Amino acid sequence: MAGSGMKSLAKDTAIYGLSSILGRVLNWFLMPLHISIFTNTIEYGKVSRIYGLTALFLVLLTYGLETGFFRFMNKKEENADKVYSTSLITIGCTSLLFILFSICFITPISEWLRYTDHREHIMIMAIVVALDAFMTIPFAYLRQQKRPKRFAALKLAFIFFNIFFNLFFLVFCPWIKEAYPDFILNKFYHQDIGIGYIFLANLISTLAVLILLIPTTMKGLKIDFDRSLLGRLLKYSFPLLMLGLAGVISQTVAQLVYPYIFDSVVEADRQLGIYSACVKFSVIISMFIQAFRYAYEPFFFGKNKDGKDNTKSYADAMKYFIIFVLLIFLVVMFYIDIIQYIMHKIGRNYAIGLDVLPYAMMGEIFFGIYFNLSVWYKLTDKTKYGAYFSILGCIIQVVMNIVLVPVYGYIASAWATFACNLIIAAISYFIGQKYFPIKYDLKNIFLYFILATVFYIAAMYPQIDNELLRMGYRTIFLIAFAAIVIKKDLPLSEIPLINRYFKKNK
Repeated sequence: MAGSGMKSLAKDTAIYGLSSILGRVLNWFLMPLHISIFTNTIEYGKVSRIYGLTALFLVLLTYGLETGFFRFMNKKEENADKVYSTSLITIGCTSLLFILFSICFITPISEWLRYTDHREHIMIMAIVVALDAFMTIPFAYLRQQKRPKRFAALKLAFIFFNIFFNLFFLVFCPWIKEAYPDFILNKFYHQDIGIGYIFLANLISTLAVLILLIPTTMKGLKIDFDRSLLGRLLKYSFPLLMLGLAGVISQTVAQLVYPYIFDSVVEADRQLGIYSACVKFSVIISMFIQAFRYAYEPFFFGKNKDGKDNTKSYADAMKYFIIFVLLIFLVVMFYIDIIQYIMHKIGRNYAIGLDVLPYAMMGEIFFGIYFNLSVWYKLTDKTKYGAYFSILGCIIQVVMNIVLVPVYGYIASAWATFACNLIIAAISYFIGQKYFPIKYDLKNIFLYFILATVFYIAAMYPQIDNELLRMGYRTIFLIAFAAIVIKKDLPLSEIPLINRYFKKNK
């Protein structure tokens, strides 16, 4: 892996990635817990729908300010303390207004969302999303200050709190109610609240992390609001709102449109429950992209600050990113028998949806490529192009879901995500080469895609009845792919731990 910049990026990605991977893996276990308790797919569909709306409103409430914060914190002519204070005050005010708006208009909001049976679910998550939006700037500050360990610790704290309270409300309290009917806790626990406890656990966990975050990132903060600076921040950041919407629609388009494309909301929630549970298995790629994003934004803005030509570093980052996500894709698909076994054990009603997985994962891969390509318009301040691409992506996603899902069912949502991200990544590449040329290693990138496709078909096509033989056969192709990668682009001596071993034994 070439250069000290790549090693620094790899180190930060590893730290963010470790917390992200551990956190997402731990959080992923909530899905088996939920579908094993709520065996009716309609209930899990409701949970998925609320979290889809939460993700959408989180993007709306941060309106691209997180990336704008990084950009202006790295501008020599800007006062860093003033950038932080102005960003924090702005997003704090809009988050508070959102909570007040939700309280005042909860009835029409719930009717518009076709979720009228439990309005309190919407209210709880409105507070959660407002708090999450407010915390994006303090968390961005930790990243900008190169404090990945503190960042990781706080992110993991939320995961542990959330898992604890999910187990408390969904497992411990029902057990206590059944084993000890007269226990005082039973006066406060009501089993008919059901999935509402999932949202309540999230709210408690969010508040706990906010309490931990405040002394770390706001101690000694001077209140210094600059209206002129805010105008410049919003001018840069607001177009990125559309970019954020593209990302969130890639993840949540089904949750957003299903209630409106099925005649019955019950049928919408049933299909959504199956789709959402199965798509969760693509989390491995999405969490790698998230970890990479946490490290990559400070990396390329910092690189740009030194005034040198760093396009080689950006090209290297793209190639290594593609290598690793293709490897992850092959690992998941080659051992999908394990996933099928797990799903049949914990949620037989959900297992029929696993055929969405390869399309969902490739959609994630091309979204990651699109994020890598976004460096050109972020560094040239042409963020309007991010808005254009995002609008196009939104249109593709929504139209494909509206047209295809009623005919083919939930699998069409995975097709739409894949097609959307492939198209906007291709368009971003060709336009980016005009304004900010980066010489990507297209020859090897296409080679790895072709190789992964050929190995995937060769490994998955033969019908081998014996499970051990089938996975052993596929493992041969996985080892072959990894060996080619190591030989061509990832020498073992460049990997830090192995590099130390080589030095000691010279």
